[in-house]
Amino acid sequence: MSADVRLPAPLGLLIDRSRPISFDFEGTTYQGLAGDSIASALLANQRWLLSRSFKYHRPRGPLSMAGQDANTLVQLPDEPNVLADMQPLAAGLDVTAQNYNGSLDKDRDALLGHFSRFMPVGFYYRSFYKPKGMWKVWEPLIRKKAGLGVLNLKLQPLYHDKAFLFTDLAVIGAGPAGLCAALSAANAGAKVLLIEQQNYLGGALAWARFDVEGKRAAELRAELLTAVEGHANIRILKEATCNAWFTDHYLPVIQGRRMYKVRARQCIVAAGAFDQPVVFRNNDLPGVLLTSAAQRLIKLYAVKPGQRAVVLTGNDDGYLAALDLLDAGVEVVALVDMRERADDDSLVTALQTRGVTCHAGSTVYEALGDKHLNAVGVRRISGQGKVADSSLRIDCDLLCMSAGYMPVYQLPCQAGGKLAYDDASAAFSLSGLPSGLQVVGSVNGRNALDALLADATNGALRALAALGLEAGSSPRELPAEPRVNFPWPIFPHPKGKEFVDFDEDLQVRDIVNATRHGYRDVQLVKRFSTVGMGPSQGRHSALPTARLVAQATGRSVSETGVTTARPPFCPETLAQVAGRGFDPYRQTAMHARHLELGAKMMPAGIWQRPAYYGKPEERDACMQAEARHVREKVGLIDVSTLGGLDVRGPDAAELLNRLYTFAFAKQPVGRSRYALMTNEQGVVIDDGVCARFTDEHFYVSATTSGVDRVYQQMLKWNAQWRLNIDITNVTAALAAVNLAGPDSRKVLAKLCSDVDLSAEGFPYLAVRLGTVTGIPARLLRVGFVGELGYEIHVPARYGEALWDALMEAGREFDIRPFGVETQRLLRLEKGHVIIGQDTDGMTSPAEIDMSWAIARSKPFFVGKRSVEILEAQAPIRKLVGFTLPKGSSQPLEGHLVLKGPDISGNVTSCEYSQTLGQIIGLAYCAPDQATPGQRLPIRVEGGEMVQATVVQPPFYDPESQRQEL
Repeated sequence: MSADVRLPAPLGLLIDRSRPISFDFEGTTYQGLAGDSIASALLANQRWLLSRSFKYHRPRGPLSMAGQDANTLVQLPDEPNVLADMQPLAAGLDVTAQNYNGSLDKDRDALLGHFSRFMPVGFYYRSFYKPKGMWKVWEPLIRKKAGLGVLNLKLQPLYHDKAFLFTDLAVIGAGPAGLCAALSAANAGAKVLLIEQQNYLGGALAWARFDVEGKRAAELRAELLTAVEGHANIRILKEATCNAWFTDHYLPVIQGRRMYKVRARQCIVAAGAFDQPVVFRNNDLPGVLLTSAAQRLIKLYAVKPGQRAVVLTGNDDGYLAALDLLDAGVEVVALVDMRERADDDSLVTALQTRGVTCHAGSTVYEALGDKHLNAVGVRRISGQGKVADSSLRIDCDLLCMSAGYMPVYQLPCQAGGKLAYDDASAAFSLSGLPSGLQVVGSVNGRNALDALLADATNGALRALAALGLEAGSSPRELPAEPRVNFPWPIFPHPKGKEFVDFDEDLQVRDIVNATRHGYRDVQLVKRFSTVGMGPSQGRHSALPTARLVAQATGRSVSETGVTTARPPFCPETLAQVAGRGFDPYRQTAMHARHLELGAKMMPAGIWQRPAYYGKPEERDACMQAEARHVREKVGLIDVSTLGGLDVRGPDAAELLNRLYTFAFAKQPVGRSRYALMTNEQGVVIDDGVCARFTDEHFYVSATTSGVDRVYQQMLKWNAQWRLNIDITNVTAALAAVNLAGPDSRKVLAKLCSDVDLSAEGFPYLAVRLGTVTGIPARLLRVGFVGELGYEIHVPARYGEALWDALMEAGREFDIRPFGVETQRLLRLEKGHVIIGQDTDGMTSPAEIDMSWAIARSKPFFVGKRSVEILEAQAPIRKLVGFTLPKGSSQPLEGHLVLKGPDISGNVTSCEYSQTLGQIIGLAYCAPDQATPGQRLPIRVEGGEMVQATVVQPPFYDPESQRQEL
């Protein structure tokens, strides 16, 4: 690491000079410092070539140093497409570049740039589809050339999760505007969540210059941070990205391996603005970067970005950046201002005093160099996008450019806001924002520091008023500001290579040619040319594209607009999206009793349930013993986790009649009925039992994992139907057990005297209200396990007392608890399907022999039309029962059913049944394989083929005589 490249303290806000770190890049070992990014550490070692461009394999170096471009994409051992200017340096890190053929320094595919005239925009749409079949030849070649990083398929994913956050006010962005807004709101009593993408607070205050002396930024940052970081009402999330805005201020915020689901009553976006490049020939050479990137290198990482610099600007901020370069020991050989004069003459004087030549009304027309900048050609601007013939060559190794700023408009526009551009002033504005969403600071077009702070205060006052809090101050007047955007910083060159989109290697002529092909709308230009579709998502290409399309089509930029902003704001991994959600850990009222009895617990939805009672290594033996006990004597299982919904009101029967496939309008009081639910596509999504206790009161059960979905469906549909009912999810309010087995009536009779439990007085599928050991209870005669049985539902606070009373009453009958795994074996013997296990996202009632559960005479139920269409079509699969002799290789769930060499289905459930003395199961197969007695080929572990026999369920007690005793 060169000693004269690292600058002395106090520069280097993020680095720790006492902790050197060694790492490898492209096989060479380098040294950086703790706090460096990969890119800053490489630049400190004067390594500027970090990657190759996507299409032409041109050499690329950092552009923004803020993760806003794709120029620094690198490969880590376990992760591709990592932004080197954002990835923290780590000891021993092995980094390689991407998208090259041969070596990074000598990329053989760099020759593609010489053939760019033969690869015009959209050439692939018109070249590879003919003659017929040629795409199969071209596809592998294109894929090989177009690849970026390489996935490590052996990677073990790390833990990811999700959490909820609730706040009065969410402030997105912790720059000067965000800090000021958060502090103003918190001082008035609001609970504030401050979200910052970087690993430091202060935004531009940490690296930019706001005055000639260069002191104000540091002083203001220190003042704001002292007040914000110690404030009791402010919670700060650093290195956190608000990746989208959804209705009612729902904000998914990604921080590391956690996604926060934030709900805010009010929201302030203070996300700042993107520094914009100037478009000229070879503006992508390493050594050409944004002025803000050079300032970040100096202030945050203490890296001297070059020896001889030229600054190209369209506003006064370029002069301030030049002063920063001078203070860092960089020789600024020229400042090129595209305007005729600066707004603040004192800045010109300050530079001239330090020997800097200023070229007004001029631009850099061409950057010169091979793999790094070594000179620029400067010309006078003669018109919009036009320059004089004569050129001034200036030798330099650094060009800092800024054409102005574009607001970070993505979140406001996702919320429905409209981004407008005024062609006369070259200024942006946002309008049409939803209630409760404010934009402040640079994203609101306020770039001068005083105006920005005043705007932030006013935004906080509006949010406080909406929250009903007194701010104790009046809105501040916004001072006038000079223009910061140069209206036309695009200078086409006869030889091209003036890049509008660095990600996709798109030049000025590519955008213009897209319009000549008839794509006049900017959205169509995007899709034809792929502009803005790369990793940086148009952060630097959207504005110049809009300008070029406007010019080519004879419209204003305001009329043309920019492409639609859609979530996510930054790339998010599948692990972040699918990470473990907020998962409540629920226990039933009888949980302690299960543990005392030696239960092996298992998750069932959000609940913990006993799988079986005994040692894990004796699982099968425990299950078989429990099942035999239920068949021969009496067993008790905790079914509190089954979903329970109370539907009450005059229209209760009508609601169920519309939602479920069976008929419920004339269901007798005191009876229950099987309930099958389909969605609008005719797919089976849940089942349960509807028990009618009174004319206007139904108690509906649902599956443990599906009850929330069923509840939502009921609420959704009734919001449209407006029936006179009340729907309540009482799952957690009730505890329930299933007492099953030949002796179950004898056990219950000892505790229940106010209900006639005889077969005549309480027949199969009847329901009663009564008391069990003095506890008010709902009693249902159901038979999921195929034996005489009673479900007993009581208030949850009595759950443990009910369990104890039943176990004590059943002592003389040798009662025994049984678990969920045993229950599933028992139901399998009866051929009962489990929704979600024996069904999938395409299962229709006919496929699982549930057509008997459809009331054909009903004029409507949700999914009726789809069910009829599906039944009229030739079936493509069927769920069947199968058996295998004891001792055969047992299929597992998911094992494939074959028909010749083809897959015709899969196993959904399979267990050995000691009661039946054979292996039994359910599986999907082709319709012509579903005839009882046929052989069903199933491929099991190790590729072995077993020949199962198709049977018609139920396997046990086919006449259902035992459960109707």
